[in-house]
Amino acid sequence: MSFWERVALENAGGDILRLATLAYLAQYKGDSRMHTESDLRIHLTCAPNGSWSPLAVRRAHVEMYVRWLQEVRRFRPLTVSRRLSVVVGFYRTCVSDGILEHSPADHVRRPNVAPESPTLGLSHLQFEALLSAARASAKHNYFALVAMLGFLGLRIFEATGADIDDLGEEHGHRVLRVIGKGTRIVLIPLPPAVGRAIDHATRDRTSGPILLNTRGTRMDRHATTRRPRRLEAQSVVRLPRMHPHMLRRTFVTTTLDAGVDLRDVQIAARHADARTTMRYDRARNNLDRHPNYILAAHTASGT
Repeated sequence: MSFWERVALENAGGDILRLATLAYLAQYKGDSRMHTESDLRIHLTCAPNGSWSPLAVRRAHVEMYVRWLQEVRRFRPLTVSRRLSVVVGFYRTCVSDGILEHSPADHVRRPNVAPESPTLGLSHLQFEALLSAARASAKHNYFALVAMLGFLGLRIFEATGADIDDLGEEHGHRVLRVIGKGTRIVLIPLPPAVGRAIDHATRDRTSGPILLNTRGTRMDRHATTRRPRRLEAQSVVRLPRMHPHMLRRTFVTTTLDAGVDLRDVQIAARHADARTTMRYDRARNNLDRHPNYILAAHTASGT
């Protein structure tokens, strides 16, 4: 029995709830559907001792859910906002399908999300040190992973989902066929360094995943989290606590530093909104141009 069937049996109007959840999740594909399902599951099972039914909630219940995410689970505002968006979307779908007369989540206030990301990408020196540590590693997959995330700006699932059969050539460029969000297919040109890293990782293999784990099977998101942290310990330059998505942030900030136009970076990163691209970069700029440095220099020159 699936999770949604169990939820249906445990709640009044169970068949209706099951159909409502399936109708809502049917709007998503791939990893987006998996993450949306996970967020929705948390909401549907958060009621203490089954004190309310998902289809009989009021605005107060949704407010209590938000407070629970903030004060008990202690999630960051961005995570709370994302999970609340899933709840809002679910109840709006219920209204559209005639299951509910109105949505109990429409007037729930979302937490304020900072315009800049609190997590910065690596500096140029730190990125070079990470690349050197990956290149010196006996594991060829390490260097290929860092190159694909840092030079191509791939998302984790895009890098781990890439196969050898996805490599090809278009108009004289060596390219990688990537399946992104919403199953959109894009061709990513491979700089020579990335191409060599992929060749070292695949060696004589002619099919299967590009990135393999230590067991010789496809690398998953958990393995991609462990790899950069091992390289962090081997780096000659002190690095922040590494996470694979930090390399995607590094891709955005480094290409902007190199003078690439914001619109071109947005297209390369495949961001639907330019504000997402700027959010990656704004915190770094705020530090680089902070008035503290100007004040310190002015004071030093006067002494």
